[in-house]
Amino acid sequence: MKRISVVTLVLAAAVASPVRGIAATCESLASLTLPMGRITNAQPVAAGAFSAPGARAGRGNAMADLPAFCRVEATLTPSSDSDIKIEVWLPVTNWNGKFQAVGNGAWNGAIGYAALAEALRRGYAASSTDTGHAGGSASFALGHPEKLIDFAYRSEHEMTVKAKAIVNAFYGSAPKYSYWNGCSAGGRQALKEAQMFPEDFDGIIAGAPGLDWSGRSAQAVKVAQALQKEEARLTPAKQQALHAAVLQACDALDGVKDGLIENPLACKFDPKVLECTSADGPACLTPAQVATARLMYAPTVNTKTRREVAGLPYGTEANWTDQGWSVSARATGLDHYRFIVAKDPAWEVDRFNVESDITRIDEGEGAAVNAADPNLKPFFERGGKLLQYHGWSDPQISALNSVNYFKRVAAALGGESKVHASYRLFMAPGMAHCGGGEGPNDFDKVTPLELWVEKGKAPDSIIASHSVEGRVDRTRPLCPYPQVAQYKGSGSVDEAASFVCR
Repeated sequence: MKRISVVTLVLAAAVASPVRGIAATCESLASLTLPMGRITNAQPVAAGAFSAPGARAGRGNAMADLPAFCRVEATLTPSSDSDIKIEVWLPVTNWNGKFQAVGNGAWNGAIGYAALAEALRRGYAASSTDTGHAGGSASFALGHPEKLIDFAYRSEHEMTVKAKAIVNAFYGSAPKYSYWNGCSAGGRQALKEAQMFPEDFDGIIAGAPGLDWSGRSAQAVKVAQALQKEEARLTPAKQQALHAAVLQACDALDGVKDGLIENPLACKFDPKVLECTSADGPACLTPAQVATARLMYAPTVNTKTRREVAGLPYGTEANWTDQGWSVSARATGLDHYRFIVAKDPAWEVDRFNVESDITRIDEGEGAAVNAADPNLKPFFERGGKLLQYHGWSDPQISALNSVNYFKRVAAALGGESKVHASYRLFMAPGMAHCGGGEGPNDFDKVTPLELWVEKGKAPDSIIASHSVEGRVDRTRPLCPYPQVAQYKGSGSVDEAASFVCR
């Protein structure tokens, strides 16, 4: 088939297109030339007709409400060992004139259909990538350094560039604004974009970012090694007892006792207060379990560089597992050591050496996965806005990573007042990983960012809600760090209006 350029395609189809405001037919995008890539499919999808690949039969179609769109699939090959799959979804009507890229999770090599659907519902042209591999393991990286680079940052950038070209070809104009929206690994990708490719996006949402990817791997494996001893593990009952003790010590520090710790950084607590005084029981901790709790909270120091790897903050206890950190964190860390650090698929946690392996995790090709560079000046200088959020009760990626990164960025650029116009971090008390948890955890991230980028209205607070069985039972303002929500002294503790950011 003869290939044609973006410009030729747009000019040739501008008159012939049957849809007003669209410069090309969906099918004609199959002939679009992409440098270091190719379109593999361009197909119109009727309203309500899309069902995500792999969706289970008999459970209904969660995407039956989607409007008609043009679905474009492409394969990108920026290196000789690259095989990056992307999808670009283009609304046929009511395009809002904007583009949104969505992020991934863990080591996942999969298109984010649910996130694409949400962006499409808002009227966005949207894109997602499999990051250059298939499956949820890091095994793809063993012997394939170029694929690791694809995962670390190249797939996201290449997707963005190619997706914008496809948007331009289809509509005959570039998007007015471009946004990134991701949580967890998608939050890490968000920060890599801001750090390395400041011109890709006007606004970036970085949720619970795994910015210290290697450090989290080391910390999770370190804890998992200690918990190979069954007597060191905390049962669910003991985790709840520990959580209750932490709340008792720190809940009221924000002026109201409401079952949430607004600022865990102000919390002072020693798990030894729960040590059993006689026989073991569900409401006390043995000496070995006290040591486990302390291990969970404590940072680990890289003896070579002296940098700290964050532990988990107070208030996360109810979300721990019998392996300490979340199951996903343990699996992600184990894969990191097996396929990137040790390059040995048979590597197990009992081989972890805290002195040497904390150092090894930051060296070599694996360091490219981290998103720790605090120099966001190029992104900010071109007007970019960064909205970051993190749940204080996240058991998978320590919320302290977000706080510490914000402080490093502020220090690098002259202080918090210097970054406030471009970068705001919102910490959510009681929220777990990317959502869920005891605290208000459901909130709109996209609209505040749009208002900030497009209207110059920075978010001074974001209202979050908590629901039980579909009924909202609590709302609370999330405040831009270092502000916290303080109780006004009157009104319901379950209503956002009773709190003010200070």
